[in-house]
Amino acid sequence: MSAVTATRILLADDHALVRRGLRLILDAEPDLTVVAEAPDGAEAIEAADSHDLDLAVLDIAMPRMTGIQAAREISRRAPKVRILMLSMYDNEQYFFESLKAGASGYVLKSVADRDLIEACRAAMRGEPFLYPGAVTSLIREYLQRNRDGGRLPDTILTPREEEVVKLIAEGNSTKEIADILVISAKTVDRHRANILSKLGMRDRLELTRYAIRVGLVEP
Repeated sequence: MSAVTATRILLADDHALVRRGLRLILDAEPDLTVVAEAPDGAEAIEAADSHDLDLAVLDIAMPRMTGIQAAREISRRAPKVRILMLSMYDNEQYFFESLKAGASGYVLKSVADRDLIEACRAAMRGEPFLYPGAVTSLIREYLQRNRDGGRLPDTILTPREEEVVKLIAEGNSTKEIADILVISAKTVDRHRANILSKLGMRDRLELTRYAIRVGLVEP
């Protein structure tokens, strides 16, 4: 694979030695290349603004601004940039805060040499990367909410946006969707843009996969 198609990565960690080690792991892969580094969250945001990035790998515990704060800001400014969090801690609170901040994966530093490359590739495929303990945490929280009679988290899409996703996934054109929902084509386009932004997706194919995954359409 040529360097042109390599995933462009920002690496943010306050320890230069850690950054160097992680960079060696990533740059050894033909489809991954580190194009920027940052020693804290604030500089990570600046780097995300000034570089054409595909992926930001952020350490959670950094001075000036944490990785979670940086993730939140990068998600807001550059929604197409995928985000992975790095942590020394198998900590449920950090993990859930990372997901809320827009991260698609959580990698423990202790096994970064084993997991980081796959986590980067999963993020670029639009798939979450969770270590086994994190998966257990998610399942436990889900079961606890159910047991307590609490409502499970709703989808982040509105009912109308779900209708639009379903119709897109079924292969309808903008005009056909507008006719079915009795709205203008411009409104359909606006819904589509909002949906892509909310889900961090780029095209009809990713939306179709999402629709199948959440049960809006049959595979």
